[in-house]
Amino acid sequence: MSDEPHPAKRPKSVVLFVCLGNACRSPMAEAIARRDAADVISPSSAGIAALGFVVEDTKRTLEANGYSAEGLHSKPVDAELWNSADLVINMTGRPKNYAFYALSDHAKVEDWQVDDPYGADSTFYQKICEDLQCRIRALADRLRQAVPDPPAKTGGNS
Repeated sequence: MSDEPHPAKRPKSVVLFVCLGNACRSPMAEAIARRDAADVISPSSAGIAALGFVVEDTKRTLEANGYSAEGLHSKPVDAELWNSADLVINMTGRPKNYAFYALSDHAKVEDWQVDDPYGADSTFYQKICEDLQCRIRALADRLRQAVPDPPAKTGGNS
């Protein structure tokens, strides 16, 4: 048995990605965060007017970039999802007080201006995927810096 301490796990932030239909941007962000930021983000997604399905172009774009679309479902924002989130990423294009008028705690909302690819060609979906990859990488870096590593234990006597 080793005397080396096991590093403490950093707590994950529960991040809810929200767009209009939960069919393109927010499920794409969920899948990207699930793989690229799994150490600091526990992601989910929803829509303020959920379409009830994830667009095939969203799934194709994710898969073409090495992400799994498995388990992605279009669903509306509800109080349970909202309340469980530490951070809500608003990609609806609407101000948070308007987009989430029926929900409280708007302080945990961060607005991202991300174009909606719904109905666009595959090149535009790819552009949105790359945009989200950069944004999620930056968010993950911020979260990693916000939670310092636990102090190293020394073997000496005090």
